[in-house]
Amino acid sequence: MAISTVAARYAKSLIDLAQEKGIVEEMYGDMLYFQRTISENRALGVLLKNPIVRNAKKWNIINAVFGSKLNPMTMSFFKIVAQKGRDNILEDIAVAFCTQFDKLKGVERATVITTVPLTEELRTQLKAKVKSLTGGKTVELEEKQDGKLIGGYVLRVGDRQIDASLRSQLNDLRLAFLN
Repeated sequence: MAISTVAARYAKSLIDLAQEKGIVEEMYGDMLYFQRTISENRALGVLLKNPIVRNAKKWNIINAVFGSKLNPMTMSFFKIVAQKGRDNILEDIAVAFCTQFDKLKGVERATVITTVPLTEELRTQLKAKVKSLTGGKTVELEEKQDGKLIGGYVLRVGDRQIDASLRSQLNDLRLAFLN
């Protein structure tokens, strides 16, 4: 079975349990913290995915790093996952949990890549565009910068991409001249 499918099932179970206990928001914060910690500490992420390192050792490290910072229910869940030998997909479970949380709350995440920081007016326009594309969901806009675009923007919403960059337009023009 694909890792993403397994991770989604574990995340679904966890989000259901969190809803039952009324701690969905706190659990979401735990998952964000877990993801951020792993992304900032490459060695920790590599260690968790390493099949050579024994599960007991991985659990001891997880407990030492996160034990005092996460909700006890989150830690209990991590322990169960580790005992099942699935500690290598904990990061995937955290990502799947956050995705399901967004769906639960009606939030759509979008990424915009520009050459310069967005003005407040442009940010508002892009949020409105994403909102119309997604049927009125609340929009969380992640902003990135890439000097290679020359100008314009690239907007990614889910599996859709709107490329309104000058680089893309110049490439299209070049292809038109070649034909």
